[in-house]
Amino acid sequence: MKYTYLLENLGCASCAAKMEVAINKIDGVESARITFMTARLTIETDESMIGSIEQQAEKAVRKIESKVRLKRV
Repeated sequence: MKYTYLLENLGCASCAAKMEVAINKIDGVESARITFMTARLTIETDESMIGSIEQQAEKAVRKIESKVRLKRV
């Protein structure tokens, strides 16, 4: 299943690329893609794992840019 998030306060295309790589490494993530121009993150994963993956993705994003927050769309 696909889940879409707004990356609030995303300010750097290079950071977005690093975030995408980090999120794709999370166990259970089938694919993750960040579109910098719209500040959207799309994660494809099993529905039963999304809660854990959201938490891990938020942690990965904040490691790269501490002010960025995930907001489900």
